[in-house]
Parts: sequence; C-alpha cells; structure tokens
Amino acid sequence: MGDDQMAMPLIDQANLACGFHAGDPLIMGRSVELAVAHGVSIGAHPSYPDLQGFGRRHLQCSPEEVRALVLYQIGALDAFCRAAGCQLAYVKPHGALYNDLVRDDALLMAVLDACASYRKGLPLMVLALADNGRELRLADEADVPLMFEAFADRAYLSDGQLAPRRLSDAVHQDPERILAQALAIARGEPFADIDGKPLHLRADSLCVHGDNPDSLAVLRRLRARLDAL
Repeated sequence: MGDDQMAMPLIDQANLACGFHAGDPLIMGRSVELAVAHGVSIGAHPSYPDLQGFGRRHLQCSPEEVRALVLYQIGALDAFCRAAGCQLAYVKPHGALYNDLVRDDALLMAVLDACASYRKGLPLMVLALADNGRELRLADEADVPLMFEAFADRAYLSDGQLAPRRLSDAVHQDPERILAQALAIARGEPFADIDGKPLHLRADSLCVHGDNPDSLAVLRRLRARLDAL
C-alpha cells in the first residue's frame, strides 16, 4: 500500500507484508531490495490469513495456529532478506492480530514463541500503551526483546489502545494533526486522546500508515522536523 518508492528514503524502518494480508513473493523481494538500497531496517509484518479484509478482520485462530502462521511468514520474508544480504531486524504483527495481542495473553505468548524459536534475540514490536507491564512480563518469560510502537495518524483511547476503526474519527486525516501528534510522541510529550485528555506514551518507533492519502506529504515534513530535533 502507498508509494513505496517515494516513502522509503524518508523512513528508518519498513514493516513488510508477508503475503497473508498483502504482498506476494515478487513484491516482497522488490520491497526488501528497495529497503536495503536506502539503508532501511526491515521488519516482518505477519497477519491473519485475510487478503480480502487486508488483515483487519479478527479470525478465530488457536495459539498453535497463530504461532505457526507467524513463524511461516517470518521465514518467508527472511528468505528475501538473506538473498539481499541483510538481516531481518524485528517482527511487527499487522492489523487485527496486532490488536488481539493487547487483549489475549495466549496469542501474545504464541507470537513471542514464534520469534524466540526463529532466532534468539529477534525483537517483537508491540503497541505502546499507557502501561506495558503485561507485555514486558510475558516477553521476559519468553526471553524476547520488545520494541514499542506509537501511531502518528491514529486516535487513541485513554489506556493507549487504538480507537476502533469503526469510529468516524479513529484515523486522523488532517496532516497538521498527524504532524503534531507525531512530534509530541517523538519528544516524549503528552498528546490528546480521542476524548481530548492528555496521554503519554513511551515509544521506540513511530508509524505513519502508507495507505493514508497524505502520508507522503506528512512523511516529508516529519522527516525534516525529526532530523532537526
């Protein structure tokens, strides 16, 4: 999704779909090569098997199934990374699977186990919340390092969970609002949740969705502002 050729020079990390919600072997290979050409770290972006719904629909999968499908997708993308002479940097689940990890300990442990089984020290990127104590505890049990992610273009609930996409204002469309929220997160400052109350998140990574119509314009401005910090 989005114009990868234009976006890649502006980012530090790329979450690459592994064929289950988007992408195919040809696209995956080209995306890896493009990321390598621009010095961008590559993360596997596994999802539920949901091409029709772009991975944004919850599917009833057992923890065993989730572990297997995540491990499968990591391996698929890593094959292209190895062929391009780079190392897969992290794993970041997509869409409904990403959101389900916030609520379901068994699914989170399944994904953590997939990461640990694939490569010792392979980080898992999860949603930065107001309190990530649960995620840190389970990741410590699995011996998997965590990375925390926040979103520039999504509205938040008071606990740091993403506002459901069914809400009309769940996705920010105003470039100025996206930029302001991104800069607040990058500076470690509070920003307004969906109810206008202050929310503070500690994040290692900042996401701008590639399918946002103004993502390229926002990325250009955000890159310039972040470089100046």
